[in-house]
Amino acid sequence: MNTQVRRLDDLELSGKRVLVRVDFNVPQDDAGAITDDTRIRAALPTIREVLSKGGKPVLMSHLGRPKGKVVESMRLTPMGKRLAEVLGKPVRKLDECIGDAVRKAIAEAPAGTTVLLENVRFHAGDEKADAEFTKELAKNGDVFVNDAFGSSHRDHASVCGVARILPSVAGRLLEKEIAAFQRVLEDPEQPFVAILGGAKVSDKLKVVDHLLERVNAILVGGGMAYTFLKARDHKVGKSLVQEDQIDSVLKSLMKAERMGIPILLPVDHVCAEKFEEGAKPVETGIEIPDGMLGLDIGPKTRAAYREKVLGAKTVVWNGPMGVFEWPAFRAGTQAVAQAVAECKGYTVVGGGDSVAAVEMLGVAKKVKHISTGGGASLELLEGTSLPGIAVLAKR
Repeated sequence: MNTQVRRLDDLELSGKRVLVRVDFNVPQDDAGAITDDTRIRAALPTIREVLSKGGKPVLMSHLGRPKGKVVESMRLTPMGKRLAEVLGKPVRKLDECIGDAVRKAIAEAPAGTTVLLENVRFHAGDEKADAEFTKELAKNGDVFVNDAFGSSHRDHASVCGVARILPSVAGRLLEKEIAAFQRVLEDPEQPFVAILGGAKVSDKLKVVDHLLERVNAILVGGGMAYTFLKARDHKVGKSLVQEDQIDSVLKSLMKAERMGIPILLPVDHVCAEKFEEGAKPVETGIEIPDGMLGLDIGPKTRAAYREKVLGAKTVVWNGPMGVFEWPAFRAGTQAVAQAVAECKGYTVVGGGDSVAAVEMLGVAKKVKHISTGGGASLELLEGTSLPGIAVLAKR
């Protein structure tokens, strides 16, 4: 993670076409209306700085998985409209991202206008990092800025390919993300507590192994907890268990024991007979009866986790404690969110569901850093180098 990247200050922007990779892959409802514009707002500092320094921002992003074809519902038109509203300046949205017509439209856009190119994934060449497609994208700018942290774990044409052709730097959002993760992974203030949840233990085992070298405790909740509990010979009823991961989980538990780092597991649960919103919640102890499945952590676990979080100087949270979308199984995630919000230390929340939870529970403003990238933040916590950041390293 020890990456010194080139920054916006290292580029002359005046009079330049500044090709900026943003992450406008935002959720929409069935009518196509944007339901959460966090990622659009997160790009504003970089766009405003480019404009204020006399550059012409040319933005590119993906949306969804169109698989190299034009899909009308995945056009970036609504994102262009929302950007114009929150930026308060004109945005010209184009219907293509490469070609002579695109370059002509960029050249003709008046100063002070931001240009938004069409969804780069309408071309299969983006995800394949195709050389010809990469060259075509690069012709749209004089310099390149990566401000899409959420896509920086992908070696795609619009993320890494262009960075290898044009003078390239990190945007302000990317810089902020790098600084936050460097702070927790390289020089965390102790005690450092990690909270890991979510459904699949397979998604988090590399994170557990990487963080064991750095943390004072790991708190486990969500669906992944039941594989851990089963590995420790507890009864988990018909809860979600990844049987093929039990050996790996045992290795992680043994490693933690050798290192003297506690991995805290739920000591009680909120269960139900069926996985459905209207199911009747039943509190149980550590053993889950046959016929029941765990859907949230119980009150004793909530109290224990809260105490650990409040005593920490550094906290990283990735993954909810239960099925927080359903009110009956929300209390665990709510308790953790509240504790993270009240923690006086440095707090980082990453991962789509945890971020959605702190937003929904109204505590987002009290978290020191909310990451805009789920997969990217997870890979950093695993100790993986992100190609979109590595390519910007100072040589």
